[in-house]
Amino acid sequence: MLLKTLIKPKNELTTVQEDFTLAQALDVLEDSGYRCVPILDKTGKIFRGNIYKMHIYRHKSRGGDMALPVTHLLKNATKFISLDSAFFSVFFTIRDLPYITVLDEKNNFYGILTHNRLLEMLSQSWNVNIGSYVLTVVSSDERGDLVEMSKIITKYTSISSCITLDVQAGELVHRTMFTLPADVTKEKLDKIVANLERKNFKVPEIEDLQA
Repeated sequence: MLLKTLIKPKNELTTVQEDFTLAQALDVLEDSGYRCVPILDKTGKIFRGNIYKMHIYRHKSRGGDMALPVTHLLKNATKFISLDSAFFSVFFTIRDLPYITVLDEKNNFYGILTHNRLLEMLSQSWNVNIGSYVLTVVSSDERGDLVEMSKIITKYTSISSCITLDVQAGELVHRTMFTLPADVTKEKLDKIVANLERKNFKVPEIEDLQA
């Protein structure tokens, strides 16, 4: 479920109404400095889509009528998620968008989740600000690999976070990123790496978060 704390709510956003002209929408975009803002209906409750500054500029440069309603260049009308969406689905929906619109339980416009906020959340989940090292550990696609790697590491220290990559059908190897706590020394790190490699787990990359 999507955390509300990640979402920028409607009352903090710049939006335009569906009856705005393209000229009015361009004024809003230029004044705000945003490249894209949501289009809402006249009640301010229903999400209609997004309007992009670049599309208005292109329309204007080609001699297009700037008195047309903003909905003439509406984009992303079906690009939205709900407050109860699975967090996993957010990554596939937001993709190439500057933000993804979030609807409440009544399908009314609630706010947006930006790319930057999503990246900040991932950064926090990796504990990059309070960790010491991030180990990238490569393993074969064997049952129990994650348990075995974790056992080796926790002989010496706790694990601040763990993210597994490359988990796809047909993949022969997996990369798992372990963030270690801030109190892990270089000596302890070397012991962890040596023990992982002794068990045939490769450690091709070690990132020093304090460097």
